[in-house]
Amino acid sequence: MTRSPARALPLQDLSIVDRLGDDLRHAGYSADSVPDLLGESAHRALGRGEFWPALRASSDGSPLATCIRLFLLGTTESDAAVRAALPATGVRAAVVNGVLEPDDDGFRAGLDIRPHADDDADYLVVSDLDSDTRPGPVYPDHVLGVGAASVSLARAVIRRPAATALDLGTGCGVQALHLSSHVGRITATDTNPRALALAGATARLNGQRWDLRQGSLFEPVIGDRFDLVVSNPPFVVGAGDRRYEYRDSGVVGDGICEQLIRAVADHLNPEGTAQLLANWMVIGEQDWRERVGAWVSATGCDAWVVQREIADPAEYVSLWLADAGEARERAVELGSAWLDWFAARGVTGIGMGVVTLRRTDRAAPDVVLDQITAAGEEVTGAEADAFLARRRWESSTSDTDLLGARLALASSVILEERSLAGHEGWAPVLRMLRRPGGPGATVQVDEWGRALLAGCTGVLPLGALVDLLAAAHGLDPQALAAAVLPAVRVAISRGLLHPTQEGA
Repeated sequence: MTRSPARALPLQDLSIVDRLGDDLRHAGYSADSVPDLLGESAHRALGRGEFWPALRASSDGSPLATCIRLFLLGTTESDAAVRAALPATGVRAAVVNGVLEPDDDGFRAGLDIRPHADDDADYLVVSDLDSDTRPGPVYPDHVLGVGAASVSLARAVIRRPAATALDLGTGCGVQALHLSSHVGRITATDTNPRALALAGATARLNGQRWDLRQGSLFEPVIGDRFDLVVSNPPFVVGAGDRRYEYRDSGVVGDGICEQLIRAVADHLNPEGTAQLLANWMVIGEQDWRERVGAWVSATGCDAWVVQREIADPAEYVSLWLADAGEARERAVELGSAWLDWFAARGVTGIGMGVVTLRRTDRAAPDVVLDQITAAGEEVTGAEADAFLARRRWESSTSDTDLLGARLALASSVILEERSLAGHEGWAPVLRMLRRPGGPGATVQVDEWGRALLAGCTGVLPLGALVDLLAAAHGLDPQALAAAVLPAVRVAISRGLLHPTQEGA
């Protein structure tokens, strides 16, 4: 199916946006009521992309059921049902503003409008319908809705109160919505006029006001600085073609992520933070840290980069072809050319992760690049903020001051030991301290580190514990300190060990 990229911008009549919001609220269309109506099983199935249980559960003809079927399931509903669900908006105005489309003897949704919630509030998010809820591939100016990537970034963003924030590549405005809970003034940019139109509708439906600006990268905010910058950019790695604006930057390879990372420090206030999702090429046998490390080191910021996944090129291409809903024949053509491009450049994988930068203006910025792929160890805003703070404290504390500090183990830390059977019984071969739920929150210790950290209760200075341990085993205190301090520093930076108030 060939689709023209030229489409009228939706929801340009703000009075219709207001009426639509009134209708959806009166219908009870919210993040709580949708799963209540569908039931737990059907709602879980819908999250997996299985639509029929939700269709079966939403057949009572109520305004709420009609809204669910229209905007979440992509069905065609009768004229009478639509009029009952959207009385204030009106069918004609909804069609003119792109909310509905005539279809057979009724109407189907022209937009995806869905409830979305976080710990602070319930929202409504306006985006385009994905390929699984309407036939054919998406349009070139398709505006992506709430997805796994946007939710992942929202969870990773540090929620400190801030005066100003920039949502670069806002799309339908998901990140800006979450920023509203802790930011005074929000600027949101995008290259796609349709994205800005839908972001504007999202803001208005939720009673928010954002400064929306069109342009690429930092062009719309030249000369501006922010306390926080977040971005879920069009990071898909490829030859630089721009078939779909939501995923393709038009920049060859992983250049868009490199450009964004290298430039972001110029738009941060002192102590400002930037957080973004990124993809990068893994070339041959080269460690991905070399490539991405060069980008973040050039910023002069403290940095924590976490690679959450690495995809095989064929898996990566298949993912994005399916996401756009490409027809089989076209997918074969596009996919083959895409894989040929990867092969010609020696790309053996595509890394995916989250980048956190903080402008500290330190002479020697702290840069950490981690590969953390385990489930349950996702980066959260609280963990990212704490990690940067712990790294700064640890790196600015001398060995002498560290030995004078009172340290305590986090309450959730557990010790894992693995042993091999031998002639004299079980012989430990691995001792690992772990803080469950903390990204990369582990430290390997030897028998001395195991004993020393067990004594860290915040009562005695670390140096006194070292002296006691050395005396008990006839060891040289200075040699023991030199042996255990590296593990102590790792334990501090990973949140297993922390200075008490007296030792901070």
